Amino acid sequence: MLLKLTGSSCSGKTTLAYAAAARIGKIAVHDFDELGVPEGADRHWRHRMTEMWVRRALEYQDRGIDLLLSGQSPLGEVLAAPSAPLLDGIAVCLVDVDDPARRARLAERDAGRWDPQAIDAFLGWAAWHREHALDPSHRPDVIIDDGWPKMVWHRWTGWNAADPRWRTHLLDTTDRPVTESVDHVEHWINEQLYALQASRLPLRRGWAS
Repeated sequence: MLLKLTGSSCSGKTTLAYAAAARIGKIAVHDFDELGVPEGADRHWRHRMTEMWVRRALEYQDRGIDLLLSGQSPLGEVLAAPSAPLLDGIAVCLVDVDDPARRARLAERDAGRWDPQAIDAFLGWAAWHREHALDPSHRPDVIIDDGWPKMVWHRWTGWNAADPRWRTHLLDTTDRPVTESVDHVEHWINEQLYALQASRLPLRRGWAS
């Protein structure tokens, strides 16, 4: 199955993914951007790469291995990827942090790289992620407009917040020790794997029909 840690920059997604995967056997871990990000990368590029990673997850699935992927693609983009229904299961966790902490982490990680407008964009993207995680009807245009034409948005655009398939787990890392957040992600992964085995995972194969 595909397990996805999503969210805006500097929430700790990649750190948590690699640390949690190290504790769990038979799981691959990758970062969405590890193959490089081209100059001017946009949502069209992100959509195509989301499909590429879904296909990579399918390759792992054929070998009996689950994939834990960190990156910024939210649940709606994962579900709309052309090959997504072929996965045995999908689970998404939003790794978040409050705005002051994100500003501080951006300044520490990339000192002087981002101007105030760019930082505000990161914070706006984080705010959108929070609302999208709760309600599929919240500003879907943010990810749909000017996107990759092969994305299949109608799979979920008619859903509402009460649909059991629309489920993103929330993890706020603000003021939380890294080890505690790793414990949380490890527990979440094991819960999703057990739910899939017990046929209780909302986004198990067949969800799109």
